[in-house]
Amino acid sequence: MIQREAAPVFEASVPVLIVGAGAAGLTAALAAAGQGAEVWVLERDAVPRGSTSLSAGLVPAAGTRFQAANGITDEAALFAADIQAKAKHRADPRIVATVSREAAGTIGWLADAHGLPFSLVHDFDYPGHSRRRMHGLPSRSGQELVDRLRAAAEAAGVTILTEARVERLIAEGDAIRGVVAVRPDGSEERLGCRALVLACCGYGGDPALVRAHIPQLAGALYFGHPGNTGDAIRWGEALGARLADMSGHQGHGSVAEPGGILVTWAVIMEGGFQVNAAGCRFWNEAQGYSEAAQAVLAQPGGIAWDIFDARVAGIARQFEDFANAERAGLIVTASDADELAARLKLPALAATLAEVEALKRAGARDAFGRDWAGSAPLAPPYCAVRVTGALFHTQGGLAVDGAARVLRADGAPLPNLFAAGGAARGVSGPEASGYLSGNGLLTAVVLGRLAGEGAARLA
Repeated sequence: MIQREAAPVFEASVPVLIVGAGAAGLTAALAAAGQGAEVWVLERDAVPRGSTSLSAGLVPAAGTRFQAANGITDEAALFAADIQAKAKHRADPRIVATVSREAAGTIGWLADAHGLPFSLVHDFDYPGHSRRRMHGLPSRSGQELVDRLRAAAEAAGVTILTEARVERLIAEGDAIRGVVAVRPDGSEERLGCRALVLACCGYGGDPALVRAHIPQLAGALYFGHPGNTGDAIRWGEALGARLADMSGHQGHGSVAEPGGILVTWAVIMEGGFQVNAAGCRFWNEAQGYSEAAQAVLAQPGGIAWDIFDARVAGIARQFEDFANAERAGLIVTASDADELAARLKLPALAATLAEVEALKRAGARDAFGRDWAGSAPLAPPYCAVRVTGALFHTQGGLAVDGAARVLRADGAPLPNLFAAGGAARGVSGPEASGYLSGNGLLTAVVLGRLAGEGAARLA
């Protein structure tokens, strides 16, 4: 875990060392390299992926030129208010203010300095966002985001060492002096640094930590990267760092089952809804996809069906995951409600669909609290997909300040340790309901950039 040494000796040293080559680590590497620092990134996998690759790769930001091009007026203060409203004002206000203020500049920097072709998701709303502010790459996939960040880092002269699992940090007093990385053949390398950035995600892949901090999702499908085993949490604790919001997490209640493919929540927000094995609705879907994980898992068999139509499918098809689900034959279609109910063996579905459409026509609020005013009607042909709930990634972690420096229990920063992404406390507060769409990648890229810049200045 933490190996304490006086005057440690290393095989090689570099000013800035980064653990993890997901969105947070690669953004940190670009930022540090941009400040003139030599940077190495250590990645446990043979090819950088991380939890980012399993996401839709969307980053929210307020006041960007991409919004302006679509006639959308937005500002950081409104973005911050949306984040805190979703988190019930339990997120760290300093970090909320920082990421909401810095997000637009970060998106612009990645686009202009490093060629990432961002565009705005302009054709549907995400729960909790009062403006359309989700930015993504052409495929709307996290894998493309990781691939483009990696290519940009390599072009900037960053060294990425893959198949290098960091097992121990070497400390001298309160300062980190380096790490011990283990190679696939079991050999160890001692690598020194002047500043260390932890960007190795959270703890969703450690069942014991999930049971301890998120017991309601213990045993649920884990949809994150298996390498998220809480290493940064344990290292930080051993160094006396403060942990915060450890029960916070992002769930998702729309993962195709079978298939394990993420089905975008656009199918719900554009007028769709969820039913259980009886064909009946069971909650207010407009609350968000993170809360949906527990709602769906509470149904018989932990299964639900997303119900939508061909128009909604056309919107969802911009997401590569949805297109993959279609190619895999996971999207069921029918010419009318009775046929869909028969195909899915959901006897109450036709009545449920009729009830929802009546609520839309009346502009009414249903018994679960969902307001259907302004919702687009569904029309034949109808579509459905069988889904379950899953844990995507954790939102609690190492407490950091506005410069992404890791804080001790007394609030003082550790001398040369930074954290971003899943390793750091996010802006969702302590509950799944606090997760606002895009919060994970928001803190990954913004705190990643700030961590990289701060590490380069220190080094």
